[in-house]
Amino acid sequence: MPHFTVHISESALDGKTEEGLIRGLADAVGAVYGEPFRRMVAVDLIGIPRHRRGVGGVPTERAAPDVRLSLREAAYRHPDVPDAPARLIAAITDAVVDVLGEPVREEVAVSLTAVPEGRSGVGGRLG
Repeated sequence: MPHFTVHISESALDGKTEEGLIRGLADAVGAVYGEPFRRMVAVDLIGIPRHRRGVGGVPTERAAPDVRLSLREAAYRHPDVPDAPARLIAAITDAVVDVLGEPVREEVAVSLTAVPEGRSGVGGRLG
């Protein structure tokens, strides 16, 4: 199951942003892997309170989204999806920018976490 964890400044979350980020990140995965994957995407938005986020050694209130996608390792090198990591990073960044605006583009950090085969499961079953 594709799973996003997004750490973002609490001030960037305004009640509308959450829905846009959740939908946009699911759409980003769907754009790369297709609609069946989109329907499986889980998103956790973690707001960081004011003065508890810093950039460059200085506290900041900038959104500075840190987006992590955890996905089975094989998906990143699937033969039917050439350049999957690059396509995902571009689509994820664009999804965040679509919601938060172009000025945040240079602050969006995307990490793709690969879960090795046999190291994940859903519903209590190895998957």
